Amino acid sequence: MTTPPTLRPNSESSDSLVSASLTPECLAGLRRWNLGLTLLHAAQAGLIFVMASDFAITVTSTFPEGPPGTRVPTPKGLFDVPIGPAIAVFLLLAAFDHFTTATFGRGTYERDLGRGINRFRWVEYSVSATLMVLLIASYSGITDITTVISIAGANVAMILFGWLQERMNPPERTSTTMLPFWFGTIVGVAPWVAIWVNVIGAPQVPSFVYGIVIAELIFFFSFALNQYLHYRQIGRWCNYAYGEKTYLVLSLAAKSVLAWQIYGGSLAN
Repeated sequence: MTTPPTLRPNSESSDSLVSASLTPECLAGLRRWNLGLTLLHAAQAGLIFVMASDFAITVTSTFPEGPPGTRVPTPKGLFDVPIGPAIAVFLLLAAFDHFTTATFGRGTYERDLGRGINRFRWVEYSVSATLMVLLIASYSGITDITTVISIAGANVAMILFGWLQERMNPPERTSTTMLPFWFGTIVGVAPWVAIWVNVIGAPQVPSFVYGIVIAELIFFFSFALNQYLHYRQIGRWCNYAYGEKTYLVLSLAAKSVLAWQIYGGSLAN
């Protein structure tokens, strides 16, 4: 059984490091960043919603029709997912997150940063990143409802492990535990294994789909690398504010690239 990090009396080094990185000027800069990202995400959501075609992907079912070992029936359609609105949703979720941290949630956001955590990030990612990976999976041919649910659950778990990593490592800790990070990494790999099994096994895959799965795989694991570098105190990542800005840049880049890759590949009129 792992013992959580203990608190250090009269701790100065970690606390002072966080405080030094979160000066009033730094916090004001983060507010400007969040306001700017609000506009960028919302503008892209509006463009996609207006410009996208009505292309949709059908979520299917292959419910068993006999005892174990019975031949799997032909998949049947359950419901259609309109891709344009789905993209707009994950962009708007990010816009709302950044708007919250820059306005009515600013006090909570800045206090949390001082404690080495950003709960708003993890709540938003648990929904927006999960929607993103489901879209990536659907473009890889994964549409069965049971698989869709499993991928969603694994991705949400990965995000929540990231939240737990921050929660278990406050600035005043005497030691750092990486267990939530590694557990989240293991869970987070599973959807990507399923995606690549489908991509590699398919007889023909559009080139833009290869672009999506390669680019987003790099982006998704860059988030993990960002957290790893911070908790290993490597270079600029000793500064929590630097890691926070890196999350902001990665979030904008990952969402924007996915949105326009899908638009260019299947939604452009």
